Amino acid sequence: MTVLALTLAGPLQAWGSSSRFTARRTDDAPTKSGVVGLLAAARGLRRTDPLEELMDLRFGVRLDQPGDLVRDFQTAVPLDGGKAMPLSHRYYRADARYLVAIEAADSLVQALVGALARPVFPLYLGRRSCPPSEPLVPLVRDASLESALLTEPWRAAPWWRRRHPDGSARLEFRLDAVGTTGELDEFVEGEYAQQDAPVSFDPQYRQHGWRSVLHGWLPTEGSTAPSTAPLRHDPFTVVG
Repeated sequence: MTVLALTLAGPLQAWGSSSRFTARRTDDAPTKSGVVGLLAAARGLRRTDPLEELMDLRFGVRLDQPGDLVRDFQTAVPLDGGKAMPLSHRYYRADARYLVAIEAADSLVQALVGALARPVFPLYLGRRSCPPSEPLVPLVRDASLESALLTEPWRAAPWWRRRHPDGSARLEFRLDAVGTTGELDEFVEGEYAQQDAPVSFDPQYRQHGWRSVLHGWLPTEGSTAPSTAPLRHDPFTVVG
């Protein structure tokens, strides 16, 4: 198998797995359904298209910079004076940075790399109001999902890392329990079930299955030391 690693960073992110009605909540890390939706958008899949090629990939995330939970109180009134939309509370993760790793067959990984370089649809971090603050530059690793989570450089911003100058920070990780290699056994602290395995994004029949998730904590010393070459992005360079 081959692993594709992505850094997901933005002023706001929203990864809801249990939102209902007027309370639009967010998890504290990217969900599998949210990331699969992002990859599907890059490949040009519509919501009614089948997801078979993306359903079997293994998913893992490392919370390199968890950020803060913020709440936005929203209302909307039509310009024609019609009935106002219900008041809603929308929750976001602010100033967060995550390492997301996807393990799949090499052919699928290469296809996803090409799609992320030239996405068909706009990409966002959970909600349309949450664009990424950096290009989604995928890194391909000939390794296991566990190895990528263990060895990839710490993606936190310099100002966040300065909060832990002695290297005392620990990074929470979560990954699919199915197909584990045992490389992270010493760091795993438990297992739980989460209903965020995408089956269909069809607005008329959205469906998500359950998956088993391992979770634990990694040290920041050694191979997960801060990256010395952070990505710098100036969006105005593309408009001359």
